Amino acid sequence: MKTVILYFKYALCSFIFTTSVQAQLAPHVYHGDEKDTNIHHEVKLNGDYFVHTTYETSPPNFISTIGGYYTSDADSLNIKLEFNSNFENDSIKVVHYGYEIKGETLVLKGAKELILKASPSRAQDLDGTWLFATRGPDTGQDRRGDSTPRKTLKFLMDGHFQWIAYHTETMRFSGTGGGSFTSKDGIYVENIEYFSRDNDRVGAVLDFNYELKGDDWHHTGKNSRGEPMYEIWARR
Repeated sequence: MKTVILYFKYALCSFIFTTSVQAQLAPHVYHGDEKDTNIHHEVKLNGDYFVHTTYETSPPNFISTIGGYYTSDADSLNIKLEFNSNFENDSIKVVHYGYEIKGETLVLKGAKELILKASPSRAQDLDGTWLFATRGPDTGQDRRGDSTPRKTLKFLMDGHFQWIAYHTETMRFSGTGGGSFTSKDGIYVENIEYFSRDNDRVGAVLDFNYELKGDDWHHTGKNSRGEPMYEIWARR
């Protein structure tokens, strides 16, 4: 009888531990392709924020992006969207996914089942989420941020970046772009892999200077038109 009780306690503890592990979604950037297509999915998770972007790789073609704060339990994700590039057509503000973690693989269960692999962890300067604050230089001018509905978010993690421009009250989506990045010794480089406003921009490599001042990222260089640019981003 004692052996049976001990086994039951062990099995119960194992069940609780397994459920707890399953409920924890490790911060990662996940990637995967739809079977027999050139449609690529990228999912970014940083602990409380979720972004899912879909695009074709050859020829390049942006499809959609959604994102917002999420909560999770043992097998489901619930996301309250801050942005939805297809909002004018579907009016969706909340998204639910079933999910399963298998090692470094994330399985998302929505209209389609997506199998996504975690990118290698790669810590760099500028990792995190940032909101556009103002044009530089910093001379005490008004700043945008979480208190204003018009936002431009930058999400940098594991060598991948994405910016998204949107309005949280109207859900108006203004554009997005993303790909891979490096940031080291004051030099920030973007390699564009998708761009909603112009698919022809895919493949471009842009380099800038950066400086961290407290919770601000001072971003300088030349814009896509070759004009001088000075932006200040605030850590979210």
